[in-house]
Amino acid sequence: MQECDKTETCNLDPKSLGRVAVLMGGMSSERKVSLSSGAGVLQALRDKGVDAQPFDPALEPVESLRGRFDRVMISLHGRFGEDGTVQGVLEYLQIPYTGPGVAASAIAMDKAMTRRVWTACGIPVARGMVVKSADEADEVLARLGANVVVKPSGEGSSVGVVKLKDATRDEIAAALSEALRFDATVLVEERIFGRELTVAVIDGKALPIVEICAPDGTYDYYNKYFGDAVHYECPAKLEDDVQKRICSTCEEAFAALGARGWGRIDVMLREDGSFILLELNTSPGMTPHSLVPMAARAVGLDYGSLCVKILSLAGLDHIKPETVES
Repeated sequence: MQECDKTETCNLDPKSLGRVAVLMGGMSSERKVSLSSGAGVLQALRDKGVDAQPFDPALEPVESLRGRFDRVMISLHGRFGEDGTVQGVLEYLQIPYTGPGVAASAIAMDKAMTRRVWTACGIPVARGMVVKSADEADEVLARLGANVVVKPSGEGSSVGVVKLKDATRDEIAAALSEALRFDATVLVEERIFGRELTVAVIDGKALPIVEICAPDGTYDYYNKYFGDAVHYECPAKLEDDVQKRICSTCEEAFAALGARGWGRIDVMLREDGSFILLELNTSPGMTPHSLVPMAARAVGLDYGSLCVKILSLAGLDHIKPETVES
């Protein structure tokens, strides 16, 4: 992020942001994490002088936001929060909101669809296939081999994800069955054994790369949010040319999905310097363990200023005409 962006954030009058609803909780499998993210964001905005209030769409109808709030900070994760659903409601209500718009959110939430878009744009992804039944385990083994990652196409926070090494047909079938508990469509990709990286993108620009150093490469739901075994390097120790190629590709990938606002892209780096992109998180975690605040600190942007910056980027895909003829 450029120095001018930090200066603009520091000089921004919190009152100019109006009355803000921080959407948290929701109805997805990631509700607990969302409540934690939302609580942190809410307090940070209040500390910066923003008139922010909590709003849980699982407890209040979203349409009740109309007339009460000037903009929305989305701290929801998973279904109904990142998949374009709540974004569409906010478009209808004409309340500016943070993060990518309706279409970009819907595409990014669907890992299989994201792969298709990125592949069409020449952005590197892992070899993979879409699966809808555990009976397809033999085909997975034949096409992708015994080292694979199995994940529900429409979940986040590593919910239902299984990483396999030298797996048997039965182990693959069991992993497919587990993932199918969360989604009717499962994405299976070749497992890349390399360095795990993540890149925050804010207003179209990549922040410093974070390297995730997890025990045995197991960056699962527990390690993401509750454990202390994982450590992080930010900025990641990378050759300058590799760093530039990854950041540039992530910015291209963000734009290819039509995204705006902010997001975070996960990357796997091979030993030879080649890499693949995994997915775009359109409402990344903002808990104490979270990665976007870590990347922001590397450019001198504290947590509260980061929240204000993201909030200042709230917008709409479409502005309703002043008058509608009958």
